[in-house]
Amino acid sequence: MENRQLGASGLRVSRMGLGTMSWGTGTDAEEAASQLVAFVDAGGTLVDTADVYGDGESERVLGSLLGDLVPRTDIVLATKAVARSGDGPFSGGASRGALLTALDGSLRRLGVDHIDLWQLHAWDSAVPIEETLSAVEFAVTSGKVRYAGVSNYSGWQLATAAAMPSGVRLVSTQMEYSLLQRGIEREVLPAAEHHGIGILPWAPLGRGVLTGKYRTGTPADSRGASPTYAGYVEQHRTERAARIVQAVVTAADGLGTSPLAVALAWVRDRPGVVAPVVGARDTGQLTGSLIAEEITLPPAIRSALDDVSSIETGYPERWPH
Repeated sequence: MENRQLGASGLRVSRMGLGTMSWGTGTDAEEAASQLVAFVDAGGTLVDTADVYGDGESERVLGSLLGDLVPRTDIVLATKAVARSGDGPFSGGASRGALLTALDGSLRRLGVDHIDLWQLHAWDSAVPIEETLSAVEFAVTSGKVRYAGVSNYSGWQLATAAAMPSGVRLVSTQMEYSLLQRGIEREVLPAAEHHGIGILPWAPLGRGVLTGKYRTGTPADSRGASPTYAGYVEQHRTERAARIVQAVVTAADGLGTSPLAVALAWVRDRPGVVAPVVGARDTGQLTGSLIAEEITLPPAIRSALDDVSSIETGYPERWPH
């Protein structure tokens, strides 16, 4: 697997990341171990989790696999803080106390002494950004964190955080980005490019819709059939999405590959993107994503997919004309 520079930093990561949101809940430890080995054997390095995934179970499972199964130094370990896990004063949010409490919890569950990429999961309007970034700076200078990023920040939020006088440079932003969700191209991508911040797309397969498996119904073993995730998937089951999925399927047929590989290759090679983060139900599904490493979309197909999935922009994104 190829590696790419993460933003304007010296950190290099595999151009595909492994997401672990379902580890410890829908994915048990044995299956998680199989996925991690397959990913690392394919040359993958970036493994992403969060303190709230499975109420901490994702971090616990991942931590249990580091060392004996996969050397800690073979992966770039990424996790997140800010999302709320309870009602206590330090159980979520981006205050200094909450962030540093969350960091200590992540380190304990993961069984490590530092996080390679620590990400602010969301903007917290109740906390001054100066306080939030001072906590991030402390985490870095203390040695508990190597690099810092954000997630789900709007364009103005990203630019504001990146421009603050701080001893820490933000190197990444993790955002939903796919052929079905290109909204970040309006403001977030330009802000990230300006400040030297790399994009880590989450849901690069349109929450599973771009695989084509929902074209004729809802498979019983899919997220769309799960009470937990049905609403999450339904957001991308629209008439517009159906047209885009059909274009992806047509492209895949012409290239002799899968719709999944086409959709993943498209977002992976978009300007500013460093590494899409893919989650998988099982190792077989992950292997399907890894096949995308063998695919480079021809210009004509890329252009056709750009056109069918284009989003409306205008003032002020296109000013002056």
